[in-house]
Amino acid sequence: MPAKRIPVAIAYDFDGTLAPGNMQDREFIPDVQVTPAKFWGEVKALAKEHDMDEILAYLELMLQKANAAQISIKKETFAEYGRKLDFFPGVEDWFARTNIHAKGLGLKLSHYIISSGLREMIHGTRIAKHFDYIFASGFRYDHNGIAVWPALAVNYTNKAQYLFRINKGIQNSYDNTTINQVMAENERPLPFANMIYLGDGETDIPAMKMVTYQGGRAIAVYPKGRGGAKGKALCKELVENKRANGAAAADYTTGGNLDKAVKAILEQIAARERFKSATKV
Repeated sequence: MPAKRIPVAIAYDFDGTLAPGNMQDREFIPDVQVTPAKFWGEVKALAKEHDMDEILAYLELMLQKANAAQISIKKETFAEYGRKLDFFPGVEDWFARTNIHAKGLGLKLSHYIISSGLREMIHGTRIAKHFDYIFASGFRYDHNGIAVWPALAVNYTNKAQYLFRINKGIQNSYDNTTINQVMAENERPLPFANMIYLGDGETDIPAMKMVTYQGGRAIAVYPKGRGGAKGKALCKELVENKRANGAAAADYTTGGNLDKAVKAILEQIAARERFKSATKV
């Protein structure tokens, strides 16, 4: 009987990590006839005025702006916005390639999203099929399929919660009983030491710290080219402050530095497991 493959996971932020910019900027914000700068400025002002979470503020403002502009706010509409999103180089065939590499090492690789962006848009993207689960902010919909209320806000501090859900094999956002139950480390479906986290900035710091503290690896990514200078500087700072293990341009193509880095981590995990197996008494 072939040996059971070792479970490994990559958890990704979405905006700025797999796709450039904010997902709302591409189609939704122009459709409600405001500029991205104005929309996100209003989000910050709304959050400050009411002492509220910025993610809840942007979700509320999306509903307000869409209703004012008489734009459809059905789940299918958001999915259509997602279908139009573009990605960083190499993203669309990244998942199949890394899965094959992992399988050759005796690993079973799964992929997860942990994002403050809109889950309905992410579910509409061309890459959604590759994720075992998508943890992201989203709306509650009425019986007509129309968004009526924020259902989930994934912010920078609670991203770490979803790493525990992956760790314990919980593929939903509502179960607060199982996640708090005592579970021995060796019984958890996906050890933190077998996790890789990819994120692009300050909102990913708690998740990066959680993964690295528990023995996993975190890589900070930034856009290639002159436009990515600010992001590169931030990622360098994350590494220097030991928030991330390393940094690389958001280039997912074969042979790129990010490709090499993730493959090296997968190879380290496989070697560690071989060592444990060879020295078990």
